[in-house]
Amino acid sequence: MVHTGPVPIHSTETRPMQNPIDFDPRRLRLDEDDDEHDEPCQHGDKEKGGSPNPYEKALFDSRTLLISGPVDDKMLKETTIRCLAMEQKDEKKPITVFINSPGGSADAGFAIYDMLRFIKPPVITVVNGLCASAGILIHLAADKKRRFCMSESRFMIHQPSTMGRGTASDLDITAKEILKLRDRYNRIIAETCSKTLEQVTESSRRDFWLDAGQALEYGLVSKVVTKRTELPE
Repeated sequence: MVHTGPVPIHSTETRPMQNPIDFDPRRLRLDEDDDEHDEPCQHGDKEKGGSPNPYEKALFDSRTLLISGPVDDKMLKETTIRCLAMEQKDEKKPITVFINSPGGSADAGFAIYDMLRFIKPPVITVVNGLCASAGILIHLAADKKRRFCMSESRFMIHQPSTMGRGTASDLDITAKEILKLRDRYNRIIAETCSKTLEQVTESSRRDFWLDAGQALEYGLVSKVVTKRTELPE
């Protein structure tokens, strides 16, 4: 199992892995902690008792998607369902994605990034709170002119690290996979923020924090907004 670099709002305490020798690529992460023992993230679209959640319906009707909490397979599944349903309803009207995430599963993050770029409706991303690690990938799925953040948002870019254990051969395989993950992650940031790969690699050698103004300067967002009217229609 492999975990990658630290995300600040998570505890720095490491947790025991259930199968430390087995390498499962689905466990590649863009944060430090093993969320396997955390409470599952509640993305459900029904209230207790099975009745439809009126808030979920309101979000769907307004073509709004929430990316809140750790990035995981459940978030990927529900994001995919909502994106495809919104696309089927209207393939031209924009979808607005609000992001507050410390990151999580690398594969889920890349998959959500791909899905947001795959669908026909234009995508607007708005960071409200923390956007770190795999959350950065999701945010960068939108074209630069459609990437925004609110004034008190924070961003964090970093390079992967591992907690993997096992035989020397397994660790060699794991190290190569982490390097490939790092290069894919850095390349997307470079291409979407008009940076060179070398610049991104250098800035992400350690945890690289940016406030809203610094994110604007770096190219992560096109504008810092304080009112909904500042977002494109």
